[in-house]
Amino acid sequence: NSIIATKAGLKLSDILITEAGFGADLGAEKFLDIKCRLAGLQPDAVIIVATIKALKYNGGVPKADVGKENLEALEKGLPNLLKHVENITQVFHLPCVVALNRFVADTDAEIALVTEKCAELGVNVKLTEVWGKGGDGGIELAKEVVRLCEEGDASKFTFSYESDLSLTEKIEAIATKIYGADGVDFSADANKEIANYEAMGYGNVPVCMAKTQYSLTDDQTKLGRPTGFRINIRKVTLSAGAGFMVALTGEIMKMPGLPKVPAAERIDVDNTGKISGLF
Repeated sequence: NSIIATKAGLKLSDILITEAGFGADLGAEKFLDIKCRLAGLQPDAVIIVATIKALKYNGGVPKADVGKENLEALEKGLPNLLKHVENITQVFHLPCVVALNRFVADTDAEIALVTEKCAELGVNVKLTEVWGKGGDGGIELAKEVVRLCEEGDASKFTFSYESDLSLTEKIEAIATKIYGADGVDFSADANKEIANYEAMGYGNVPVCMAKTQYSLTDDQTKLGRPTGFRINIRKVTLSAGAGFMVALTGEIMKMPGLPKVPAAERIDVDNTGKISGLF
């Protein structure tokens, strides 16, 4: 949401929670490195939302089977969540809580495993059961958020890169610190674009990374917490009005939310002007 909306919300409540976007490698990184930097905002705590189903999927379980207990796959997929936790606590130096969105198929053993692994990083797990229990299902999470806000030291908050770095160095910082990459490979076009923008005086702007949400890498098929990979930057574009540079990784497009089969393929208009296929 906009800076105006966030600042208005801060004046209307004791605690304002912002849904910053998907993942600590994408939404949270952009919120913290771009929005908080440009708006002068100081977060007090972070909520990382997770599901056991998604963790088992990252552990190699097909989507059709994620509702079955599988501690081995869960343990294999947990490093993905732990990387997001580390991004918040060790890169941005903010306190966080893992909100485990509980499904009816989640077992006590699976919940205990997630809780144990997060505790090793000093982070608590709180169940969110608002789907079945309404507001009562979110009370424990709310209490933990309040505790983190009251007991945490927000002054420790740091960005993943400083504004005075070059555009190349900023992209490399995000890729290595936030994604866990070994480095970055820039296409010839990307290098030329970066040089042109820096010559025009835009070298000090933040970087908005365009990357798949399905993986910490730029390859959506690499699940879990991959190692030994590099990020590929094929193009860099300037969003001058917004005040940041966009770096496109892999095969990603800037148009968000497109399904594999666009709705437009089902929509038609006949000779009388009647539209079909909208619903």
